[in-house]
Amino acid sequence: MIKDLWRSLLVSPAIFGVVLAVSAAVTAASATEVSQSRFAKTPRLLVADRPATLASDANTLDLVVHESEEDKTSQDDPMAQVTSVSQLRDVQPTDWAFQALQSLVERYGCIAGYPNGTFRGNRAMTRYEFAAGLNACLDRVNELISSGTSDLVRKEDIITLRRLQQEYATELTALRGRVDNLEAQTAQLEANQFSTTTKLVGEVIFALVNDFGNYPNDNAVFEDRVRLDFQTSFTGQDTLHTRLAAGNVQRLNFHNSITPGANGQFTTYDGEGSTILSFSPSTDNSVAVDWLSYYFPVFGHSQIYIAATGGVVNDIVPAGNPYFNDGGDGGNGALSVFAQVNPIYRIGGGTGIGTNIVLGKSGTTLGDTSLSLAYFADNAPIPQGGAGLFNGDYAALGQFNFNLNDRFSIAATYSHSYHSTGTGIFNAGAPGSSRTPFSGIVGTAQANDPSILLAGGQRPVVTNSYGGEVAFRLNKQISLSGFVDKTSARIIGRGDGDIWTYAVGVAFPDLGKEGSVLGLVAGVEPTLRGLRAVGAPANFARSNVYHFEGFYRYQLSDNISVTPGVIVLTNPGQNGRNNDVIIGTLRTTFTF
Repeated sequence: MIKDLWRSLLVSPAIFGVVLAVSAAVTAASATEVSQSRFAKTPRLLVADRPATLASDANTLDLVVHESEEDKTSQDDPMAQVTSVSQLRDVQPTDWAFQALQSLVERYGCIAGYPNGTFRGNRAMTRYEFAAGLNACLDRVNELISSGTSDLVRKEDIITLRRLQQEYATELTALRGRVDNLEAQTAQLEANQFSTTTKLVGEVIFALVNDFGNYPNDNAVFEDRVRLDFQTSFTGQDTLHTRLAAGNVQRLNFHNSITPGANGQFTTYDGEGSTILSFSPSTDNSVAVDWLSYYFPVFGHSQIYIAATGGVVNDIVPAGNPYFNDGGDGGNGALSVFAQVNPIYRIGGGTGIGTNIVLGKSGTTLGDTSLSLAYFADNAPIPQGGAGLFNGDYAALGQFNFNLNDRFSIAATYSHSYHSTGTGIFNAGAPGSSRTPFSGIVGTAQANDPSILLAGGQRPVVTNSYGGEVAFRLNKQISLSGFVDKTSARIIGRGDGDIWTYAVGVAFPDLGKEGSVLGLVAGVEPTLRGLRAVGAPANFARSNVYHFEGFYRYQLSDNISVTPGVIVLTNPGQNGRNNDVIIGTLRTTFTF
C-alpha cells in the first residue's frame, strides 16, 4: 500500500484536495489579497468528504478554499463525494498509476479529485503541496486506526508513513507559519475595516476647458468634480448606492437673451444645451447626495431598480453605445452629454423604479437581450399641487434590447412624458416648475420647450418619443454605434412640434495601450424641426445643430486616465447665422 501511495504521490501531484489551495494561500501573502478572499474564486479539490487539515499536536490548520468558475459543472451537486476512481473522467484503467490511485480513493478515501470529476494528474507540484497532501492521507489513516479498522493498515506501512511525515516536517511547519501569518493579517484587516457590507468607490475629475469660437464671454476655465460612492450589499447580489458629489463644472455661455424681435419673431438661444459636458453639473463644490438607489436581483440575472434621488433612465435600461457611454458617469466615456447616449434616455429622471428582465445572455460589452420598463418622477418629494410622485413631471419608458453573440445589438425604445410649464424635455429629471428652458441638458432651447416660441407664454408639454439604437463590433479593435430619436411634442391647448436627433460613432478600443480608446462621433442634437401651433411665428430658425466630437482617453495606469478632445457645433441655437462653437477639453480622471 505504501509503495502505491508513494508512487501515486510522485507521478500524480494534483491528487491532493488542498494542494492548490495551500499553494494559492502561500503565494497570496498580502493583506489586500486576503481581504478580498471572501469574494475570490479559487480552485478546490476534495479530500475525503471534507477539507483536509494539517494536524500537529494541539494545533489544527483549516484550509478554506473556494470553487473556481471553470470548475463549476451542470451537475446538481458538484461537491458530491467521489467514491470510485471510475468517476474521475480523466483517469483511465490503462494509466500505469491507476491501481495506486484506486487504492487511495476506494480503500483509504483520502483523495477525491476536483468537483467537476477530473483528476489532473499531469500537473506539477512543490514540496509544500506534497507535504499538504501527505498530511491529508495521514489524517485519514489515523481515522481508520481510531475507528477500529486498524486491520486495514499494516505496521510497516505506519512506520513508513511516520518516516515520510518526519521527512516533510520542515515544509509542514513552514506552511503552518505562513498561513498563521495570513490569518493574523486577515484578523487585523477585519478589526480595522470600514464595514463588512460596504465598499467605497471614488472618482476625481480635473478638467481644463476653453472655447475657441467667436464668443468672447467664454474664457478658459479649470473645473473639478468629486464623487464618493458607498456601495453596500446585504446579500452579496444586491447593491445600495449612496453617492456624495461636489463640483464646479459650469455650462459654457453660448446664448443671447430671448426677446421679441421687431417683426414679432423671437431671437433663439445660440447653442443653449449643446455645451453641457458629461461630467456636469455644478454644486459650487458643496457636498450633496446626488444619487441614492438600490438594485436587487429577480429571476436570476434580471434586476429591480429603485431610485430615491438622482436616478436616470439608463441606470436600469441598457443604453448601448459602447465606449462612448460610461453609464452616465462622465469620467471615462465621451466628453459631452449628447455623445454618451441617445437623448431619449435624458427624458425624465429623479425618483423612480425600473426593471431589466434578461431574456438571453450575451457578452459583457453589449450586455444581455432584455426587456426594460421604467417610471421616473421629477418632483416626487414635493407634496404640493402639480408635483409629487404621480401628479407632476414624469416619464414612462419601455425598451426591447436584442444582442447577438456580443457583436451586434439593436434596441427599440418608447417614452411617454409630461413636462410642466418651463421644464425642459431633455432634463434628466432636473426638478422644479417655472424654470427657464436651460433646465434641458442636451439640445436647443426650442427642442427642450417648443412653447417658448409661442406668443402668449409658455405651456405644459406632453411628449411621445420613438428611438432606436444599434451597435456593431467589427472586431476587438473597431466598434460602430448609432442612434435616432423622434419626439412628438404636444403643447397643451396650442398645437404640436417635431423634434429630431441622431448620431453615428466609431470607437477604437485599446488603441496605443490597453484600456485606452479613441472615439469619433457626428450627429444632430435635439432640434425643433416643425411647429404647428396657435401663436407660432410664421418662420423660425430650424437649422440642424450638427455636433462633431473626437476624444482620446489614454489610460496612464489602472487608476488614472487623461482625455484630450474637441467638440464642434454648427448652427448653434438652430440658427445658421450664429457662429460655430469650438470647445477644447482636457479631462483627467482619478479612480480609487
